[in-house]
Amino acid sequence: MSNRRRKDVSRRIARIHGHVHGIAGMLDEGKPYSEIVHQVAAVRSSLDSVIQVIVDDLVEGCLVEVKGKTGASSLEELQKVVAAIT
Repeated sequence: MSNRRRKDVSRRIARIHGHVHGIAGMLDEGKPYSEIVHQVAAVRSSLDSVIQVIVDDLVEGCLVEVKGKTGASSLEELQKVVAAIT
């Protein structure tokens, strides 16, 4: 993973960690489940975004390795497919 992406992922994970900690506080405070579920859904979305960043970096690294070879178009297609499912 590139250093730039690794730092991005690390920042995102730290934010998610803080968000989860906040949700635990909401439970302790007796907040309504509807609010808690809303926040949990936001965390899930954030985790999906982290997965996308990681997968994109992985695929881009593969593209660099095979640049100029016939496999490049297949890997580009793989990136599109993975993006569509995450």
